[in-house]
Amino acid sequence: MRVVFFGTPDFAVATLNAIYHSQHELIGVVTAPDKPAGRGLQIQSSDVKKYAAEKGISVLQPEKLKDQEFIDKLKQWQPDIFVVVAFRMLPFEVYAIPPKGAFNVHASLLPQYRGAAPIHWAIMNGETKTGITTFFLNNEIDCGDIILQKETEIFPHETTGELYDRLKFIGAELALKTLTLVEKSAYIPSSQYCVNTADIKRAPKIHREDTVIDWNDSADNTINKIRGLSPSPGAITFFTKNDGKIVSVKIFEASKILIKSKNEVGIMDTDDRTFLHISTKDFKISILNLQIEGKKRVEIATFLQGNKASIYTIF
Repeated sequence: MRVVFFGTPDFAVATLNAIYHSQHELIGVVTAPDKPAGRGLQIQSSDVKKYAAEKGISVLQPEKLKDQEFIDKLKQWQPDIFVVVAFRMLPFEVYAIPPKGAFNVHASLLPQYRGAAPIHWAIMNGETKTGITTFFLNNEIDCGDIILQKETEIFPHETTGELYDRLKFIGAELALKTLTLVEKSAYIPSSQYCVNTADIKRAPKIHREDTVIDWNDSADNTINKIRGLSPSPGAITFFTKNDGKIVSVKIFEASKILIKSKNEVGIMDTDDRTFLHISTKDFKISILNLQIEGKKRVEIATFLQGNKASIYTIF
């Protein structure tokens, strides 16, 4: 089939690469416009655009998806199908173009975890399994008819970054299987129940308030939050120095220790050399890897070499 691919981040590149090396004809890529990024705010291209440029694949970068010039160009490509991975919601005028339809590769077992951050929220909520779903696009976000699903375990200490790296390849594999089924019309679509009920867990975009650790929570929930936000954007807490200065700290790795929290929550315990423990409402957790604002991410022993944790308290 003649395929047009829609995607932006690194997660999408695995599927793009799989299609490029398949029997299908990859006739073009649609990705986000270049934009300033980093400390120097230099103009950066998306990971998908970089891949397409390396392979000599035609690229479109529309500001507005309903722009008529963009829609006309898509029609000129005469696609059979659109494949979408980690991209904006497509309007009807776009996803209705190809005769075989348009399907999305989503990093959850729909209908659970619809939204922009399914991997983060699954780990933050302590899930033990997740997966990939391919589904046809419609006018509602992540609500179209399901084509295929593949389940995978979430390992006990796995971070979002580690799960992300596994799911992108599972997604690529499932996308190729989906293309084969759609080409042969050999699939049975499964309708989703798209009303938001109490048993449907959501996966909205992560905002700063979602990243702040609540030390009044349990040790298990706190560690899940740290895992789910590692390596990006990072789980945040605040240390207060003896001089009253408050500093932001990102915690990327921690483990539960079977020592009951006898004191108030958020109390630090350290030898200022090898360990830093913080009390939650039930057990203490051991901080293994962190980044204090303005500094590099380091292991806890390295942090304690240059910072006496005993001079800090939790803000």
